[in-house]
Amino acid sequence: MSDEGLSGLFSDGGAPARETAPRMRRRRSPAARIVGNVVLVAAATVVVVAALRAGSVRAPLLLVIALIAGLRLVTIAAAAVRPPKRGKGGAGAGGGSARATDSLRATVRRWERTLDKAHSDPDTYARNVLPVLGEIADERLRLRHGLTRTSDPRRARELLGEQAWAVLADPGRRGLKTRDLETYVQAMERL
Repeated sequence: MSDEGLSGLFSDGGAPARETAPRMRRRRSPAARIVGNVVLVAAATVVVVAALRAGSVRAPLLLVIALIAGLRLVTIAAAAVRPPKRGKGGAGAGGGSARATDSLRATVRRWERTLDKAHSDPDTYARNVLPVLGEIADERLRLRHGLTRTSDPRRARELLGEQAWAVLADPGRRGLKTRDLETYVQAMERL
């Protein structure tokens, strides 16, 4: 056993540690890129002209070259503005979790806007907020107590409390008050 501690445990016997830099893609020189693109345009021109002549279609050679060169320039421009590729590991990899996070964030923002609008518009409150509160209350009652507001109204009323029951049973056209909403949500959390 060594008295070096963790540094001795993880060292490789006194050899100096080598740091490895991440591999970078080597970029071709501008001259090599130009030559490669010219060869690509020339090969595509030969193929297109041969296909046109096989179909007994005559087209000016300069027009075919210009069209293929233009197409290549468009693909180069599109590659230049393409977003960077994601790494294979680490945070944000996979895409599925990022979409789920974004979807969750969008849903929360939508509810924030709905609740803000419900403060001033009683119709929004009655049409959008109250039915969802009722669904949440029914789901909590079903999961915790095996009943819903319609299956056992007496027991549901007892569990929810008089205030929350009155609001959920008779939606009326009252505006949303924050302290009342907090009372209803706390009643549902107690379920």
